[in-house]
Amino acid sequence: MRKIAAALLLVLAGCSSSGLSVADVWGRPSPSVAANAAFYLTIESHSDTADQLVSADSSACGTTELHEMYDAGDGVMGMRPVQEIDIPAKGSVTLAPGGLHVMCIGRLADFAPGDRVPLTLEFRNAGTIEVDVTIREN
Repeated sequence: MRKIAAALLLVLAGCSSSGLSVADVWGRPSPSVAANAAFYLTIESHSDTADQLVSADSSACGTTELHEMYDAGDGVMGMRPVQEIDIPAKGSVTLAPGGLHVMCIGRLADFAPGDRVPLTLEFRNAGTIEVDVTIREN
């Protein structure tokens, strides 16, 4: 009975058994001439323990990496891979244009508005969470 009650509480709280929830997963349309794309999302922790997003994978991409935008100086922005993205305990992190994002390198199909792209997120503590990226204008 306790297991059923605990499971029901997780459902009612809107969080997965991992202690993390992932919302607003999206990417912009990309024509065939663009080899790469970026995915954005919000990760919320319902746990007392911090976690890290350590990798991402999608069958729609040749390679998938975690990236950040940074100020390269002289008014120029740069982009570089990061090893992990920290998710604070009982906090959230948003991957958004101009900041942290999941980079889809070697896109294997066109991304048109309304398309859904599978994305697997791997966390150090929480394990794997599978989501769909909705392709939209913004």
